[in-house]
Amino acid sequence: MTRHDSIRAVTGTTRLFGCIASPTDHVRAPMIFNRIFSERNIDAVMVPVDIPTEQLSEVINGLKKLGNFKGAAVTIPHKLNLAALCDELGPGARATAAVNAVRFADDDRLLGDNFDGHGFVAGLLGENPTDLPPEQILRDKSILIVGAGGAARAIALSLAAQPISRVDVTNRTHSRAEEAVQLVHKLGGNTKVLAIQSNDIDFHAYDMVINATPLGLHENDEIPLDVNLLRTDCVVCDIIMIPERTRLITAAQRSGRPVHVGRYMLDYQVDLIGEFIGAYEKKSDR
Repeated sequence: MTRHDSIRAVTGTTRLFGCIASPTDHVRAPMIFNRIFSERNIDAVMVPVDIPTEQLSEVINGLKKLGNFKGAAVTIPHKLNLAALCDELGPGARATAAVNAVRFADDDRLLGDNFDGHGFVAGLLGENPTDLPPEQILRDKSILIVGAGGAARAIALSLAAQPISRVDVTNRTHSRAEEAVQLVHKLGGNTKVLAIQSNDIDFHAYDMVINATPLGLHENDEIPLDVNLLRTDCVVCDIIMIPERTRLITAAQRSGRPVHVGRYMLDYQVDLIGEFIGAYEKKSDR
């Protein structure tokens, strides 16, 4: 089967979905969903939608007017700002003040939710980059999250529900890390999640580090942390999906440390996103 043979023909009845980002060259959702649409014989297509941050509200209002635009996956840098534009938020979005999926309802309301936390934890347990049995991958582990945006918040909240020892959140702007941690405490009541200043980090103390920043999207991006500061058994995770082998992942692999790549976070939540945005419905109500 060729690349083009795997995509259904677009007709006048085809429902349109998007993957909202800026830039869009790193997104994987259109590739995954268009394959699913073809396999399940669903008359729909997903396209990348590159929206500059300052035009987000204007473009979203325009998309509401399109009769065949039904919903979208959402990624960097719009997860927080798009949540603020939603008329109703699901539990994952309320918990993180961020969305990674939006649905355009038939009454012009915009509905949003966030499945990143579920996707990351499920992907980690499912793919298991360690030599441990799945039930011990997170047990009593100390974890560092670098970044404090929508995905970082979702991951921190989901990890807090696991039998971990602690999760530390660090960010270049420390107040954002504190804000993310306060949100987790408020919603999860879990004091195992703490904000930490970058100059207070003891990298050797962690069993796992997670890059939840945009660093790695571009070839010339600086590496978010020096893997040589980590223990040799520390699991190095990235949530960047394209390129899959970011500079961080490559450096960790070359040093012999176990890695967990970003695509698994989407792979393990794709059906939740699809159901939420209405992508799997055969007929539309809108």
